[in-house]
Amino acid sequence: AITRDEVFDLLSNHRRRYALHVAKQSDGDTELSDIAEQVAAWENEKPQSEITSSERHRVYTSMQQTHLPAMDRAGVIEYDNGTVSLTEQAADLDVYMDVVPEDSIPWGQYYLGLSVLSGAVVGAAGLDVFPASIPDLAWAGLVVMLFLCSGLYHVWQSQQLRLGAGETPPDVET
Repeated sequence: AITRDEVFDLLSNHRRRYALHVAKQSDGDTELSDIAEQVAAWENEKPQSEITSSERHRVYTSMQQTHLPAMDRAGVIEYDNGTVSLTEQAADLDVYMDVVPEDSIPWGQYYLGLSVLSGAVVGAAGLDVFPASIPDLAWAGLVVMLFLCSGLYHVWQSQQLRLGAGETPPDVET
């Protein structure tokens, strides 16, 4: 089994993350040339059709000599004669890819703030601060709905930010 340190080492390089993203998007085996072309496009922020041969060659060489063999040794992929196949262990990497977009706060901080707000609402309802026309159960229902909606959005966003889930890897500016 791959250790936590090995996972962090593998995912610390954007080319490896990009290669995994491309491989996860395909239904089966992926050719190194296809991976190199797509990674070069993301790195150079241009469509694949505009990638120069030198840009593609730089990525191809790096993938062939360094990144794919490292992922193969770790057991995340099988790399043989220019063909990349994901192993079952590749799915285990998803848990390490909780990406927090630049314009966002970490989910832990969000839920802490939501808990404080919810506690204040429930406490105020218990002290009869709110109008008597609104029952305490309605305030509790509001708290439950806040957590339910937040949880659903969190799950949806986490799915969108997984390697292989979208058009581009989570850390590529679009």
